[in-house]
Amino acid sequence: MDEKIKFELEFPIHASPQLLYQYISTPSGLSEWFADNVNSRGELFRFIWDGAEEQAKLVSKKSGERVKFKWLTDDDEPYYFEIRIQVDEITKDVSLMVADFAEEDEVDEAKMLWENQISDLKQVLGSA
Repeated sequence: MDEKIKFELEFPIHASPQLLYQYISTPSGLSEWFADNVNSRGELFRFIWDGAEEQAKLVSKKSGERVKFKWLTDDDEPYYFEIRIQVDEITKDVSLMVADFAEEDEVDEAKMLWENQISDLKQVLGSA
């Protein structure tokens, strides 16, 4: 299996960090923009898209700041995705920082997927 490449994206968002955190850290929030449906039992999250299901473990979270999930795959890969809320100390502008991994030939596709997902989030928040 090829090594995956880490990439990071930044999305300016007009919403309070507290509100954003609800959308990135709770099953009900995530199911409004990230997947068709999201269920959780403790640290285990089930993401459902068009009948396909993926499971991820909530590896770490910091209230109001970030969440980090690791996909549960058959192998023991070190890959994860992290969504972080960043507030500029001077301007108070809020951005979502996304860190994820993809195969070298799939990085552009993965970035486009995130852009679409965050666009959905902005619509839900009314900040599009």
